[in-house]
Amino acid sequence: MPFIDFSASSVEVAQRLIGVTLLVDGVGGRIVETEAYDHDDPASHSFSGPTKRNLVMFGPPCRAYVYRSYGIHWCLNFVCRTEGHGAGVLIRAIDPAAGLDIMRSRRGLDDVRLLCSGPGRVSQALGITRAHSGLPIDLPPFQLIPPLEPVTIVTGPRIGISKAIDMPWRFGFAGSSFVSRPFR
Repeated sequence: MPFIDFSASSVEVAQRLIGVTLLVDGVGGRIVETEAYDHDDPASHSFSGPTKRNLVMFGPPCRAYVYRSYGIHWCLNFVCRTEGHGAGVLIRAIDPAAGLDIMRSRRGLDDVRLLCSGPGRVSQALGITRAHSGLPIDLPPFQLIPPLEPVTIVTGPRIGISKAIDMPWRFGFAGSSFVSRPFR
């Protein structure tokens, strides 16, 4: 049973994930940036209803939803709310800590700050592909570990979208240098 209630709203889940350690087959680190998306949000993949691409978002919560962005990068999301609702949280950045050599090899670079600072980078570093879509995130290969201390969260507008750009549904670990873009 996960320590986060994934039947909560995507905004709540996105905030609760900040500071959580995410591992995929033992590789990963602390989540430092997320974005929330909901079915009534025009920027969400679920806004127009279920499709072959987004069907996982309408399934049970606590599952991975993986999609291709710009036909290039895999992006990892965690499904939340109730079955049939269509909501999720995009994992935008992590502070890499476990399996650094594996992440460096997958990303082809040494700079730790650039390993996982952006959703495409996160997925590449963690080895996330379409094969992970629909898998429960509370079972292997995923592991979520609660933060050991309280987390201070900053908020701002989401990045890289053209609709609902004023929604303050981007959340970050205050002071982290591993976020994809600084918070103002």
